[in-house]
Amino acid sequence: MTHVERTITVSPGVEEVFIYFADFTNTEEWDPGTVRTTRLSGDGGVGTTYKNVSEFLGRETELTYETITYEPSKELKLRGTNKTATTVDHLTFKPSGAGTEIHYRADFEFHGVAQYVAPIFAPLAMRRLADKTAAQIKRTLG
Repeated sequence: MTHVERTITVSPGVEEVFIYFADFTNTEEWDPGTVRTTRLSGDGGVGTTYKNVSEFLGRETELTYETITYEPSKELKLRGTNKTATTVDHLTFKPSGAGTEIHYRADFEFHGVAQYVAPIFAPLAMRRLADKTAAQIKRTLG
């Protein structure tokens, strides 16, 4: 399993930031790898599902995400799956002055042939994507 994590501090308050991230369709704004995200079912809480199309290593891939943890203004966790990977996006939120500190961790587990190829190419690409994502979150939320 490979993971990346970053901590970002933004200007808006914890409640506003949590609500923004809980709507996973907003990945189109803050995740540079996302091409589009569509809510398939649910109200945003536990059990809500999304279809996410992302570009990674020059290829488009589609994952179905499910919200698995939803603790308002504290913690959000979503699991994404397809035939080649399982990902878990884990975000925690805490006040930082007048703003919010976001701790973002993404875990990646690859399946099939990808489990043999990904360890060679994925770690560097994931670190670069994590850096771009942190910068995009900062630009988007201030």
